[in-house]
Amino acid sequence: MTLLKQISPDRIARELRPPVDQTTLAATDEIVRSVRSDGSASIRSYAERFGERAPCDPLVLGRKEMRAALDAISPDNVRLLERTAERIHVFAQSQRDAIRELDVAIPGGRAGHTIEPVESAGCYAPAGRYPLPSSALMTAVTARVAGCDRVVVASPGAQPIMLAAAAIAGADEFLAVGGAHAIAAMAYGCVEMQACDVIVGPGNKWVTAAKQLVNGVVGIDMLAGPSELLVIADDSADTDLIAADLLAQAEHDTDAVPMLVTTSCAVAAAVEEALAVRLETLPSRATALEALENGFVCVVESLDEARAAADTIAAEHLEILTDDPQQFADAVRNAGALFIGAASAEVFGDYGAGPNHTLPTGGTARFQAGLSVMHFLRLRSWMQIDNTSQARDLCSDARRLAGIEGLLGHAASVQARKLWSA
Repeated sequence: MTLLKQISPDRIARELRPPVDQTTLAATDEIVRSVRSDGSASIRSYAERFGERAPCDPLVLGRKEMRAALDAISPDNVRLLERTAERIHVFAQSQRDAIRELDVAIPGGRAGHTIEPVESAGCYAPAGRYPLPSSALMTAVTARVAGCDRVVVASPGAQPIMLAAAAIAGADEFLAVGGAHAIAAMAYGCVEMQACDVIVGPGNKWVTAAKQLVNGVVGIDMLAGPSELLVIADDSADTDLIAADLLAQAEHDTDAVPMLVTTSCAVAAAVEEALAVRLETLPSRATALEALENGFVCVVESLDEARAAADTIAAEHLEILTDDPQQFADAVRNAGALFIGAASAEVFGDYGAGPNHTLPTGGTARFQAGLSVMHFLRLRSWMQIDNTSQARDLCSDARRLAGIEGLLGHAASVQARKLWSA
């Protein structure tokens, strides 16, 4: 049995999947509409159906419950979460420090922008097959660094490790449901919880579809759906390491997409063998096997052709295992995040080296970037004109453009500044 199907370079574009398929979108739309219409009753119905909440369980927990969960886990796990949170915090704070307010001269005055955080952030953290406290930290810590007044973490059930991570991240509320109904709850609010201004975080195809549907009602970070890894390898690459990394991605979800583009037929063959060996002892073998069916291996003639393939795929994660990985990284344009060289495991990105692991999928890395403090900030522009003599050319040009566009009320507004039209 071939674990990774081999395709030719001209088939790459046809192998790519949209971030959300129409069947999932249609089914998710029913859930989102139900929550919008019926609020808490609908959310509770879905939560009970999916085994997230019992009839008497609260849908939303507060800081007291999060703190109790933190106090109940082992001290070693507390320190682990705290170290991870600190690395995320340091990177996010460095991003925030790099974003500056602006004040520049314009005719007759000055203009610029201020930096304003959104008031409330909804942070989704998956906990389906396995709880992912790293996602709670990645999203909520970043929202706090950005300056959001209110941070909500949503995650299915109320698993202690997720509550503990939310506590360390500084969350105010914990919505103990997941899936599309959690996204809709954060977008529209309910009796137990006010709506959020922006919703961020990774999730399965249902979560991703729900984010697409509520976009515009609230802001979203991106379509961060089932995980993807593209490995670029030449004949210098360690094939067992490639197999390990592809399986690490494949065990995420049966919808995950592990991909390999290599300049070497020998590497492709050796990776196939290494995958088979590693699968024999992998506890998540069943999930990984199904995910491998979504992926492929493509043998190309040169690294230039590999770069073109990478830009076409625009993968969530791009791992570069070549003789000169930095040169390849400098040339590629489209990827959610780069992992440059054999020591820079994508897994380190998952588990809090610093950069955020919430990343665009389904080719959307062509026009979107990974989660950062920017997703919680607004650059609000302003202008102040107080020197009328210096603004006469601006006045004249504004009147002429208004005339060209047939908006004579605009022209009259300019004319009303009588000193400028003198």
